[in-house]
Amino acid sequence: APQEILARGEELSVEPDRLVYASRMAAKVDSAALQDGFRIYHHVFFFDRAGRWCVVQQGMRETTGMARRYHWISEGLSSFVEEPHAGVVGRRVDTVLNLVAREAAPAREAIPDLAGRPPEELAGELARLKRMRLPRRHQVLASDLNPARLKTVFLAAYQQEIRDFESLLGVRGLGAKGVRALALLSELLYGAPASFRDPARYSYAHGGKDGTPYPVDRETYDRTIQALRRAVRRARLGNREELAALRRLATALGTEEA
Repeated sequence: APQEILARGEELSVEPDRLVYASRMAAKVDSAALQDGFRIYHHVFFFDRAGRWCVVQQGMRETTGMARRYHWISEGLSSFVEEPHAGVVGRRVDTVLNLVAREAAPAREAIPDLAGRPPEELAGELARLKRMRLPRRHQVLASDLNPARLKTVFLAAYQQEIRDFESLLGVRGLGAKGVRALALLSELLYGAPASFRDPARYSYAHGGKDGTPYPVDRETYDRTIQALRRAVRRARLGNREELAALRRLATALGTEEA
């Protein structure tokens, strides 16, 4: 994307550097500052001759096959690291680390200071944190963090001049695990917790072919589910294929049995 933005920016006589920065920052925020279990696999960047831009990214939750979209619009954007999304669309999930939530401001202030500590000290504190009896959500977030391996990640941040949380996200080599480790340590050492609020605000459950949603009444929704079940059962499928289709339907509907 950066190379394409640079090329098209020259063609349209638009200063490309800030556009490249916006593209990279949106990608980094949705992969490291907002950790919701959806892996970003699709990134599209639009801009016009006036320099206005928007980003649409899509993430996939590999365990369920569910997708989520992240929307950014330059107009009205006041910060890349505090409530930057024009919208996040998808089904809400339970385990989320949200460092761009407004209420996560204390963590965003503490984390750059933490990044200035020696890597050995941070690795030691992280090892201590993993031995503690933590709330379940914290246990999940810390479960795949390896203090020894993260020492090199901490070193990458330590060697940079970190002004604020936004500049921290720009450090090469500092990914989701490094940011998550710093977020957990900010709560342990500074009493500055991150937010665990899922920013997904709206995802329509029922609509027409034109994609326009309309309010769901439970009766219509239930009739639709029954119609899908009948369609699967009447299809010319073998028993194994029918069962597999019904299981996929149950997963999509968020029910135990379809």
